[in-house]
Amino acid sequence: MTRNADYRELRTLLLLLAMAVGLIITGAVVCLTFAYPRLAEPLAVGAAVLTCLAGFVRLMVKGDGEHR
Repeated sequence: MTRNADYRELRTLLLLLAMAVGLIITGAVVCLTFAYPRLAEPLAVGAAVLTCLAGFVRLMVKGDGEHR
């Protein structure tokens, strides 16, 4: 077996866990925004920054994998 196939189940589990945590956080932010509308803009800015950071990390991880 290749190394890639050995960790397929673990990667799938981690992806599902990350998606579940992301959905919980998104739901919490939506509820918080309904309760405190003045926080909508700062939360949107924070979400944009986190999205950019996640994209940057993805590029670094993908770039690291190509060199091997």
